[in-house]
Amino acid sequence: MSTTLDPSTASGPHRDASTGAPTRPPGRGWMRAGLGAGLAGIASVVASTTVDAVYEPDNLGDAEAIAEAMADLVPQVLVFHTATMVSCALLVVFAAGLHRHLQRRTHPDSIVPGVAAIGVVLVCVAQLMGAGLTTEFAFAFAAPEDAYVPETVVFFGHWIGTIPWLWGGIGLTALAMVSATFRQGAFPRWVGWTSLVLGGLTTLFLVSPVQYMAGMTGPIWLVVVSAALLRSVRRA
Repeated sequence: MSTTLDPSTASGPHRDASTGAPTRPPGRGWMRAGLGAGLAGIASVVASTTVDAVYEPDNLGDAEAIAEAMADLVPQVLVFHTATMVSCALLVVFAAGLHRHLQRRTHPDSIVPGVAAIGVVLVCVAQLMGAGLTTEFAFAFAAPEDAYVPETVVFFGHWIGTIPWLWGGIGLTALAMVSATFRQGAFPRWVGWTSLVLGGLTTLFLVSPVQYMAGMTGPIWLVVVSAALLRSVRRA
């Protein structure tokens, strides 16, 4: 099997299969978006671990202490918010590009492109929801007087420590690429095996009570596969 992910990127003019007329080669922007989304996703997960007031042993069970500690973490909250929303926006581009790419590489009646895209969209939703409360609380923490109930800050701490980590949907995307690799020859086999290992683990996290653990494997898979796509196209 060729190690080129998309034969249409081979050197020479691109031509329509039916007319032979020159056509514009497929874009690579969505691959870069995937790489950026994965890196931003890693930054999001790391940043969320720094907003840790709710998990500090000295604060356990003390809403007032948690709220006081959280008020000093506004910069970390803003970094988390920015990284999460950058990842969310780039994932939309990646989902659309991957769907188009798989449509070209799989059978016309295959559900693989749809499953792959929907898996990414699920992560987009988790990212959007995960960062949805940050602006509300960041302004409240910066207010001269207490503008929040301490117990809501406790909820906020647990929210951003869980919801943005829900990358399990991209495990379905990875498994769709496994199918496209081994059943339809759409990708090199090593991409299929990588997707099987990381995607399988991510999907297991998705269906388990520790689904937030998918935040440790999903972004890594996205970075690896996006980089592989880009490298293959550049070599072609």
